[in-house]
Amino acid sequence: MAGKKKGVRAVLTNAHRALRRKRTVAVVYFTLRFLVIAVMVAQFFNGDFESVFLCGMTLVLFLLPTVFERALMIDLPNTMEIIMLFIFAAEILGEISSFYTTFRGWDTILHTINGFLCAAIGFALVDMLNRTEKFSLSLSPVFMSIVAFCFSMTIGVLWEFFECAMDQLLLLDMQKDTVVNTISSVMLDPAGGNSRVMIQDIVETIVVTGDGQQIALGLGGYLDIGILDTMKDLFVNFIGAVVFSFIGYFYVKSRGKGKFASRFIPQVVDVQPEDIDPPQPHFLKKAKRTSPPRE
Repeated sequence: MAGKKKGVRAVLTNAHRALRRKRTVAVVYFTLRFLVIAVMVAQFFNGDFESVFLCGMTLVLFLLPTVFERALMIDLPNTMEIIMLFIFAAEILGEISSFYTTFRGWDTILHTINGFLCAAIGFALVDMLNRTEKFSLSLSPVFMSIVAFCFSMTIGVLWEFFECAMDQLLLLDMQKDTVVNTISSVMLDPAGGNSRVMIQDIVETIVVTGDGQQIALGLGGYLDIGILDTMKDLFVNFIGAVVFSFIGYFYVKSRGKGKFASRFIPQVVDVQPEDIDPPQPHFLKKAKRTSPPRE
């Protein structure tokens, strides 16, 4: 137990030392952490313990960029570390503050950014392997872009799997439904064959429960369960992945001279900068200033 506490304490200490080196990231991190804790306290007193759990998970996710820096011996650009804003927008604003339903384009924006960032992460992983002497790997810019694209799309698909699992197991409705006015299905074929039957101009859907109760949904159409939302999410993820794959291609083609792409590509380091010149306690600095000169 003591070893685990030391391990957690070491992770937190290293994370805070790294944040002190990056002032912009530190300001964003501590501001967002304060807001998340405030929301967590408010939701606790409201009795919404699911939101309290989401806030706790968000605080843990905030530390991941710095933890990955230490574990993989890389130096993340400030732009990439502000992925914390993305986490805050998805969990706190999207889920707890209901931005997903209040602002219709919120989910689309986040999935597009997710596709872009995941392509950047995939590209960065391959780029690090290309630069590491331990691996005899030399990939062309085209192949690196294809790998980055596939990595981003794989993450997008896995996330949709997760959303579907949560909807089926916990009935969370993460895959938002869509109201449509036309449906076409072979399941409506009275002969039980493979001929599709189309119903158009649907203006109401009535659900009949097991006890015979009829519930009019009042949505102005038929309720499509999640599939259109999933396809939309994957499509905008595709757009984000394609955009960064093109940017990454020209970044490698110009041998790392692209200023925009370099803001998302981490650098492999032998020693973390904060370990080279660790911050000293204030009393040591004062003692150093007041020490008498040698004779």
